[in-house]
Amino acid sequence: MLVVRPIEARDYEALYACAVESGHGFTSLPVDETLLKRRISRAEEAFALTTVEQPGEEGYLFVMEDTDTQEIVGVSAIEAAVGLSSAFYHYHVGRVVHHSAKHNVYNNLQTLTLCNDYTGVSELCTLFLREPYRKGRNGRVLSKFRLLFMAQFRQRFADTVIAEMRGISDEDGRSPFWAWLEKHFFTMDFPSADYLTGIGEKTFIAELMPKFPIYVNLLDKSAQEVVGKVHQNTVPALKLLTSEGFRFRGYIDIFDAGPTVEAEIKQLRTVRNSRLMKVRVGRPEVAENVLLCNTKLKDFRACQADVTCNGDDVIMTEETAQALGVAAGDHVRLAAL
Repeated sequence: MLVVRPIEARDYEALYACAVESGHGFTSLPVDETLLKRRISRAEEAFALTTVEQPGEEGYLFVMEDTDTQEIVGVSAIEAAVGLSSAFYHYHVGRVVHHSAKHNVYNNLQTLTLCNDYTGVSELCTLFLREPYRKGRNGRVLSKFRLLFMAQFRQRFADTVIAEMRGISDEDGRSPFWAWLEKHFFTMDFPSADYLTGIGEKTFIAELMPKFPIYVNLLDKSAQEVVGKVHQNTVPALKLLTSEGFRFRGYIDIFDAGPTVEAEIKQLRTVRNSRLMKVRVGRPEVAENVLLCNTKLKDFRACQADVTCNGDDVIMTEETAQALGVAAGDHVRLAAL
């Protein structure tokens, strides 16, 4: 069975393997031992906090584990509040109209303005599922369980949550959008800039990024074509988030121009439709496949399973109960997959 749980120090080698496999453009998983171990430590500290009055710089990092083989098959994370200690940058896509009635000229032009508008919001991030396990509903579980976690521990997160979608780049990590910025402002390739951001070195952005709005029509044509577009491997993730209620509000990544989508946590479909139910251990009849999590923090567990809902009770197998670390009479949070 595949079970999602908080990451632990013993998972470092698996996390490093995921970082290597994730490739270019995956900023939140840099191939850097110090940074990856720091992320694990941050997560352990976040899960150890018994009370949180408001979201801070907690980073909740999870792994998906195959309980039959003890192999880590994927990772997923939530940042409680971004940009509190280091600037969190985006480009906002805007419009400027140049109009001269006298000369019968009307130009409606797109602009990109550097901003920190998402400072303090929560973020879904670091979603990566290893290739052999990209089948069935595994990817859906690895993404959507985070919504159950936020529903269960609502006070730990902001009202708004975002997700940065990976933009278009080739297999060597070359981004058409960054190529234009590199040529005119940075003299630094995309993988290098992406890596620096991943390890928290962001001062070069403030020092080198153009301070004034950029007219999109001045970009190279190849750069114009990728503004707000997602990498082909990210299309399924974007569709899933859109089905939950995430929407594009005109913010893009400053490196690859991939879209950032946002939503109010309380309006997300899984959050709204999730419910707490009492566990009954037995043989589910007329079973439905659902997403489940326990109500624990440090010992959080989530998985998909076939269960039967009967009033306020949910009937599950002994195997499912053990995977979630619950017993008859305990409560779990449940939502449709």
